[in-house]
Amino acid sequence: MTKQYTVVDSAYGPLTLVATDGTLSGLYMTDQRHRPGEETFGEEDPAPFGEVIGQLDAYFAGELTAFDVPVRLEGTPFQRSVWDLLMKIPYGETRTYGELAGQLGRASASRAVGLANGKNPVSIIVPCHRVIGASGSLIGYGGGLDRKQRLLAHERGAEGALF
Repeated sequence: MTKQYTVVDSAYGPLTLVATDGTLSGLYMTDQRHRPGEETFGEEDPAPFGEVIGQLDAYFAGELTAFDVPVRLEGTPFQRSVWDLLMKIPYGETRTYGELAGQLGRASASRAVGLANGKNPVSIIVPCHRVIGASGSLIGYGGGLDRKQRLLAHERGAEGALF
């Protein structure tokens, strides 16, 4: 297994991109909760990330609403089922932890959904920022609530708006 990484600038701070065998397996923000140690990222090499960087640039410019870069998501079967649901939440929309738990047929598992959401290894592209609390409040974002609020505002075309 070969791992490579690069760091790119964004309006949300530096983003660390990690590839496993040439496929995106990590996208981490600075100070992100559950961020693996940098020693696990492999060798620094921007080569595998051209398409990812292009799509991120288009997303941040408001020109892309759905990513189609391949991702390699490593986690438990439950975590992967949650991450699969995250990728189905449309751009500019949100779902609650409870709604996702219900979609999984486990209505009482909203806390487990939240934990899986927080361990998402490919933030932004696997849009864990689109998950909110039952009251509509912004809770539980590993990249920080300020970034979550800004990402949601960006997708709703209202930079800086509070939700």
